Amino acid sequence: MNLNELYRLICNLARIGTVLEVDTEKYLARVETGENKTDWIRWAVPRAGEAVTWWAPTEGEQVYILCPCGEMETAFIAGSLYSEDAPPPDAGATTCVILHPDGARISYDPEASALVVSGVKTASVTASESITATVPVVTVKADTRVTLDTPEVVCTNNLKTSTFEVTGGGKLNGAFTGVMTINGVKPDDHDHGNVQSGGSWTKGIK
Repeated sequence: MNLNELYRLICNLARIGTVLEVDTEKYLARVETGENKTDWIRWAVPRAGEAVTWWAPTEGEQVYILCPCGEMETAFIAGSLYSEDAPPPDAGATTCVILHPDGARISYDPEASALVVSGVKTASVTASESITATVPVVTVKADTRVTLDTPEVVCTNNLKTSTFEVTGGGKLNGAFTGVMTINGVKPDDHDHGNVQSGGSWTKGIK
């Protein structure tokens, strides 16, 4: 091996390039680096064992490739680099941010202990047994409605509502206090008309 060949192999150990094509079915990509274009090569992932992650690179993404033994035939994409076309989505020293092309953003700021998810159209969580959220205060804001599609809703303590509507009937148990009006009549404070002493029934209320 002469010095020129050795120099070539050393220079090829690590290179910077741009993704040309991506085959998501075969999880392979091609990279242009300098005057060279790689064959279809793999990209590195956080996990690929019993736990598997998926996040494919995109065309035009700036990456760096590693070539074991300096041969381009052994190359793989080792990671990505920020560029003018893809600047970082945040400049915080401790924040963790993921910004998607549709504007969806997931960020966590450990200094504020704040997790923020924004820009998504829908969100879905499916669990086979249960979902538990433990927190001092929960606030849900909906412009149209909140639907609880379940055979039973249990509130273990005080329930406050400005209005409510019951269409299927039901029952009430317990001691109640306060003022209630049904069709304009207070059940615990109203008069009966056309009343005579004796065993006659009252004719109505007012």
